[in-house]
Amino acid sequence: MNTSPPPSPEGSIDCTVRGPLLLIAINRPAKRNGFTPKMFRELGEAYTRLDDDPALRVGVLHALGEHFTAGLDLPTIAPLMQRGEKAVPLGLVDPLNLGMEGYRRRGKPMVVAVQGITYTLGIELMLAADIVVAADNCRFSQLEVKRGIMATGGATLRMAERAGLGNALLHLLTGDEFDSAEALRLNFVQKVVPAGQALDEALRIAEAIAAQAPLAVVATRKNALKAVEHGPLAAMQDFITVQQGLARSEDAAEGVRSFVEKRPAKFQGR
Repeated sequence: MNTSPPPSPEGSIDCTVRGPLLLIAINRPAKRNGFTPKMFRELGEAYTRLDDDPALRVGVLHALGEHFTAGLDLPTIAPLMQRGEKAVPLGLVDPLNLGMEGYRRRGKPMVVAVQGITYTLGIELMLAADIVVAADNCRFSQLEVKRGIMATGGATLRMAERAGLGNALLHLLTGDEFDSAEALRLNFVQKVVPAGQALDEALRIAEAIAAQAPLAVVATRKNALKAVEHGPLAAMQDFITVQQGLARSEDAAEGVRSFVEKRPAKFQGR
């Protein structure tokens, strides 16, 4: 007899710990994983859990069912838009990583696996992450202009940064649908794999990241992001001080020992 509770009509964000990985699953397949306020809140809580738990090193965002997400569940989200309110509570890590006042920015790496319909918020969530694996059956669309609204989750910023202004506006202003090959051409995704294999490949990448020195991974990601957002000169100002701190860590000492002893390193994140 199945005693598990029935799925919530508002959807849920389900977390599973797999060693040093936090698997974050979007769970509302009956509605193509359309995001409700409840799902936004739980996603912020999941991202915050990743950053706050020292045993977790990498997040993997994926979705249940055939599709990643059709985007916003507008009937439930529109009232928040009209009031100028956010669905993710203040003080949490912002899954869109926009650096908005009152929200934390994610510090640990996030790998995303997308498949099927990946509209609006789906594109913005993957662009806000670090590495994206797409199934070859993806259907992408940033279609806010077709609904009389503007993309405000980072697409207007990151699509232009990744693909150039003309390529970004081609898709932002038409709201057209494009495939995984086009997403790869535009640097929106990093790998395209056969349908059904995206999560496995995302997990493989996440496990490879988790095997590296955690302090060095976080510092490297932060410096690369700073270079994109503030320019190379600003990022270079951190080279000496950050490297000095890393070089004094226990992990750096373990890195040297493992090199000398010709064995895989066992990093502890300190």
